[in-house]
Amino acid sequence: MKISALLAVFAHPDDETFRCGGTLALLAQRGVRVQVLTATRGQAGSRGDPPLCTPEELPTVREKELRSACAALGLLPPILLDYQDGKLPESDPERIISEILAVVRELRPQIMLTFGTEGLSGHPDHIAIGCAAAKAFRRAEDVSAIYTLAVPRSLAETLGMKQIRTVPDENITLAVDVSSVWEAKISAIRSHRTQMGESPILIAPEAKQRLFLGTEHFCLSSSRLTSDGKITNLLEWLENKTENPHAHL
Repeated sequence: MKISALLAVFAHPDDETFRCGGTLALLAQRGVRVQVLTATRGQAGSRGDPPLCTPEELPTVREKELRSACAALGLLPPILLDYQDGKLPESDPERIISEILAVVRELRPQIMLTFGTEGLSGHPDHIAIGCAAAKAFRRAEDVSAIYTLAVPRSLAETLGMKQIRTVPDENITLAVDVSSVWEAKISAIRSHRTQMGESPILIAPEAKQRLFLGTEHFCLSSSRLTSDGKITNLLEWLENKTENPHAHL
């Protein structure tokens, strides 16, 4: 089944770039309409060091950063909802689900992408938006599959990253080499100027950066058969791809 559109559902500006920006760029290069839906404007995040803006200006600045990052990756202009950063778990889940479904009806994606139950970093907003996206997927019968961002346990151990919520290596469905779009991904990362000091990997040697940022990992959370009796396979739409021999689509 041809993939014409993908909807990526995240909590904050920059979620779209660090762990999946290269994959989104590769899909966009292959003609897939990639839409990022971001629930908040990241108003509780860093303003940079030294600060690049006032607290009142931060939501507007981070929205601009998000738009710049999506442009660098070749994606559609992002859609932003109006939830408060840090308070997604307290928000009405049915309202969030309905807003996701409204975008699904408009975009008609075959694939959705979001956070898994571990939230990658354990951030409550990540967990909340991932849960809402998963529930939206279950109601969106025309969407064929939903994938979640992941960091394999062995990679985190190699890099000494103890703050990341990992998944067992055997649970990784898809590993994508994004070296061919490395410059686009780095440009997108740099677009998020206020957040540059929040990720230690950005001050690590380039070899270490490429080990962590140069391959992006995903788990197939759920899927349903298409009209021709097949599962929509994201592998077929990615360059430089490898499938985990321990996992099955």
